[in-house]
Amino acid sequence: MKNGFLLLLFISTFSTAQLPSAHQQDLYKIIDEVSADRIENDVKKLAGFGTRNTFSDTVSNTRGIGAARRWIKAEFEKISADCGGCLEVFYQKDLVTTDMGSRVPKDAYVVNVVAIQRGTTNPNDMVMMSGDIDSRASDTMDFTTDAPGANDNASGMAGTIEAARVLSKRKFKNSIVYVGLSGEEQGLFGGKGLADYAKKKEWNVIGFLNNDMIGNIKGVDGVIDNREFRIFSEPTDPTETERQRNGRRFYGGEVDGISRQLARYIHKSVKTYMPEMKPMMVYRLDRFGRGGHHRPFADLGFPGIRIMEAHENYTQQHQDIRTENGVNYGDVVEHVNFPYARKLTAVNAINLAQLAWAPTDLKM
Repeated sequence: MKNGFLLLLFISTFSTAQLPSAHQQDLYKIIDEVSADRIENDVKKLAGFGTRNTFSDTVSNTRGIGAARRWIKAEFEKISADCGGCLEVFYQKDLVTTDMGSRVPKDAYVVNVVAIQRGTTNPNDMVMMSGDIDSRASDTMDFTTDAPGANDNASGMAGTIEAARVLSKRKFKNSIVYVGLSGEEQGLFGGKGLADYAKKKEWNVIGFLNNDMIGNIKGVDGVIDNREFRIFSEPTDPTETERQRNGRRFYGGEVDGISRQLARYIHKSVKTYMPEMKPMMVYRLDRFGRGGHHRPFADLGFPGIRIMEAHENYTQQHQDIRTENGVNYGDVVEHVNFPYARKLTAVNAINLAQLAWAPTDLKM
């Protein structure tokens, strides 16, 4: 992995205005090409697998996480066929065992689906977008009850597939990695496995964009907003050395880590190319007491952020499908706003494109 300071310098100094004019015009085309209808179809397909709990059925072709990941892999392969084989599609997996956490009821493989669109100049420089394959019911140990997980997180997974459809039509200097991660609800196992894989393969990860819940516009407080969204980022690099820590304390930079700089870049990009949107930078790794798949990447010193809706509805999150006291519980398709999911997918797509076009060979 290249020097983290150089990467920070690149992200903080490379302005969207420095893109060639042809690329700047293409960003608007990318926004227009993202389809709410395709995202809706994909969310419905994923929700239709009943439950996608990490420990659910892996044999059935119609139910469970096995059927879901095979369908996702097939979609990436279709996209690759349409672009002349431009995607390298494969499974990346790791074994998790019962001694690895209280949410692991049995030994099983956590399987991720990875699609790499290789860069023409810097194939080992990677910008990554992820969604989660798995879902959960009220009890995360319940791997049989229906848990459609339409917003959490079929929306992020569908957005990742759609970004691949749009961007695979283009060529980039750096590589783009589209990935479906598993084991999120049990302890971020999929993200940890892929982050370890990236480090072992010596990938230079320019940025990891985790999309976890990008389809809800109505909060539990009644607020409805289809323009706001949040960008979560950690202020400093958790892998910094004692020397780096002392330097930061002496010179400053407590909120200028590589993940925070990546978040600033995305915020600026959205304000430039999608001015109708209202990105909110949240100065923390994730919501209070919660976690996401960008964390394992940040833990290894990779720049990682989380993109998600601004207003959550907890009656539609980690809930069995039911009605109580006139309230409908459950993460079902009817609660997903697909035009909004399209907007956040476009947010990802234009930033993947800019970072994949950008130079990464800065020298000190």
